[in-house]
Amino acid sequence: MSDSPTLSPAGHVRDDSAKHAAVRQRHEQMVHLVQEMGFATIGALAEHFDVTPQTVRRDINTLSDLGLLQRYHGGAGPSVSTENVDYSSRQVICRAEKRRIGELCAEHIPNRSSLFINIGTTTEEVAKALARHSKLRVITNNLNVAGILSDNENIEIIVAGGVIRHRDRGIVGESAVDFIKQFKVDYGIIGISGVDMDGTMLDFDYREVRAAKAIMENSRKTFLVTDHTKFGRNAMVRLGSIREVHAVFTDKIPPQSVLDEMDRGDTKLFVANMVS
Repeated sequence: MSDSPTLSPAGHVRDDSAKHAAVRQRHEQMVHLVQEMGFATIGALAEHFDVTPQTVRRDINTLSDLGLLQRYHGGAGPSVSTENVDYSSRQVICRAEKRRIGELCAEHIPNRSSLFINIGTTTEEVAKALARHSKLRVITNNLNVAGILSDNENIEIIVAGGVIRHRDRGIVGESAVDFIKQFKVDYGIIGISGVDMDGTMLDFDYREVRAAKAIMENSRKTFLVTDHTKFGRNAMVRLGSIREVHAVFTDKIPPQSVLDEMDRGDTKLFVANMVS
């Protein structure tokens, strides 16, 4: 019997998934290493991971495009904390993971519930999964969410007023915050741009953070939906501690320091099963 890898009908080697998993693991370790060191040279990273400098350069370019590292001449540093990745790029980052996170979160929201859904590509995946529910009342400051749910006549949609951000169709500003504060709902579904290693939830726009805080304050339960790339990612504006939410829905187990903070707040963890 041959030891050579067999081909799938599409002509791909079946061990490709193992190779991709190894690359993903190296990327995650590289991000954590750079965050700990503050700056790492290409040579040091190549030696640490036992790969060529060309491979490291490709890794840095990929991670920089994802907003997870900052590319510099000769090496890499932590991602900047003042500017988010553009919306179109965020739509394709961890697309499958976000879809499963959205589906898992929706499973914990019963029909006839009231809820807030805020701005973000992962919260939009929750909305897609909720589109099959009935008798929901949804308040949102995200025009994309409103559009996703509008085809279901059994879902009542209430859209906050305020300033529309053209880049992602989110609604922000004092009017949006005041509008949100008029309601008290069963569930608040929020996304986030980053979670520091001490469990601090972070974002880039203070106006979006004010709306998210209003959602947390006026929801009986708050669910945070976020993919694993957000853990350890920097952003400038503080939303609060992860222990302040009732449950976290993600695709991988968070770092231990974040888990410790969740334990302090009795925050539940739900990890989406990914189909290989």
